Amino acid sequence: MKLSFYPYQAFTSFTAILFTIFVFGQKDLGLSMVELESELSKINEIGLIKGYGVAIFSKDSTLFAKGFGYSDVQNQSPYTRNSIQNIASVSKTLIGISLLKAQEMGKLNLDDPINDYLDYDIINPYHPEIPIRIRHLATHTGTILDTDLYDNKSYYALNKEDLKLPVAKQIGETLLSMDTKVSMAEYLKRFLSVDGSWYKKKNFLKSKPGATYEYSNVGATLAAHVLEKATGVPYDEFTKTHILEPLQMHATGWSFEAIDKTKHSKLYTDKGEVIPHYALVTYPDGGLLTDLDNFGLYLQELMRGHAGEGTLLTTTSYNELFTQQLPAKEVPEDPNRYDDEFNSGIFMAFTPLGWIGHTGGDPGVSTFMFFDPKNGLGHIVMLNTSLNRDSINQQLIPIMKAISKALD
Repeated sequence: MKLSFYPYQAFTSFTAILFTIFVFGQKDLGLSMVELESELSKINEIGLIKGYGVAIFSKDSTLFAKGFGYSDVQNQSPYTRNSIQNIASVSKTLIGISLLKAQEMGKLNLDDPINDYLDYDIINPYHPEIPIRIRHLATHTGTILDTDLYDNKSYYALNKEDLKLPVAKQIGETLLSMDTKVSMAEYLKRFLSVDGSWYKKKNFLKSKPGATYEYSNVGATLAAHVLEKATGVPYDEFTKTHILEPLQMHATGWSFEAIDKTKHSKLYTDKGEVIPHYALVTYPDGGLLTDLDNFGLYLQELMRGHAGEGTLLTTTSYNELFTQQLPAKEVPEDPNRYDDEFNSGIFMAFTPLGWIGHTGGDPGVSTFMFFDPKNGLGHIVMLNTSLNRDSINQQLIPIMKAISKALD
């Protein structure tokens, strides 16, 4: 899902203003990498965010990569560049790469109607004559709304006993038992098919498909499912073959079974309580597990792809990935570098100042992955703690200010 701070408020509704005022209006001189490490270490001492990782890259080199705080507070295990956690909605960018790879393979075309590939029809009930196309899903213009169903039906506790813990009911999303878990395909059918048990007209916008941007986790998951139907390959297997293995992202996977669980960071509420291990039925929209080093390999490939040097896709496909698909907007007077809903490529976000990447947030997780084509630098921030006003003001904003000074 999109970034949020514990428990319910939308991240962008609160921190967009804070980022603009406190981060990007500052005129401080730049920081060296040594000075950046020193400043981040001081910020870490505040302790509201239990652990986090920060990295800065060029397309060819790692300029800075370090963890701060703890991946396990109780056992005093440090958060390092090899601590693994999910990256939430940044995971969606892999759907974009995958769709374009499938298009290269002749398995689909982004402008195909999604119903060409499904076993049942998905139709916007307000505009049944207008097909929802793959490109609509990839640019969040597919008119599919998450509604409360997303938070109430997508998250599952991996250990049934954890559901008895008070914290399981305090994280903002409803944790369900694995005993009741449905497949991703069944989830989507229940949600979006007119015969589905969760179907309601209000699961769709009244706008015409393709006309209105409305961020959709369910729409993103549907795009991954369409890819599965078009290629005949499960999404996790497709991404492993065409993204993770070529980039040698060996510490990365879509489930706890696919990673080294001993390196997985604990996740924390804003009050410091350990959040039970959870997974998403809609895993393509936010369930990728990785570490700072592996995540950096992926970001560097995106940077090389933008520069015409990528290896995962052809230059033509990368050009489409990084083409702004929505109508041009007027840049605000005080633009926020992290406003990743300013425009959209193919599951690739653009901010008002031209940064390319994505943000992500889930219980105990906030992630930022962006690069600036103008200076050729990219950066990643991974947090293992849910945010609140205090941690945003006292730690997140100072972290971003320090990174901003190093980048500028």
